[in-house]
Amino acid sequence: MGGESEAAWRALLDDLLARGLAAPELVIIDGATGLEKAIAALWNDVPVQRCTVHKHRNLLAHAPKKLYDEISADYADMIYAQTAKEVEAKRKAFLRKWRLRCRPVADSLEEAGEKLFTFLRFPSDQWKSIRTTNAIERLHEEFKRRIKTQCMLPCADTACMLFWALLVSGQITLRKVDGWRTLNVAPAEQILDLVA
Repeated sequence: MGGESEAAWRALLDDLLARGLAAPELVIIDGATGLEKAIAALWNDVPVQRCTVHKHRNLLAHAPKKLYDEISADYADMIYAQTAKEVEAKRKAFLRKWRLRCRPVADSLEEAGEKLFTFLRFPSDQWKSIRTTNAIERLHEEFKRRIKTQCMLPCADTACMLFWALLVSGQITLRKVDGWRTLNVAPAEQILDLVA
């Protein structure tokens, strides 16, 4: 549809629903507001995780270059902390520090709200896979790079054959989802205190 508006995403999701898509148990998004609104309209009770890598880029976009390393270190300490309690403490410290040093950075972190920390509701062995959309994006980018020279693929079967060929040849790789043994564990209720 040439854009990422709510209407564009809703049309895509409606098409998937018409083809039998069941309600997802978790949605991981990059922060596009159109997608977020379309998901909320269809499945208001589905947990949504904002991509932590995209949020990191957003934080840096709100700061002068000289602060990038410090923001990145503080953000990584928070996002990659070992327990939910540690994440919460480091989040509060991040906000206190960056409200004083560079208010737009703190505002950008707060904008994501609890959706940036949905991964904490799941078993910790799944956190790595849940925090970001990058594994899928890397795969998508590699596939797009391979078909860039073609104006279009003749049919859907051609796309499947090309994907399979790239996979079998090792030119693209897939890995197991971290925490796959605990995928049957239901997420906990929101466990992060967002008051800082």
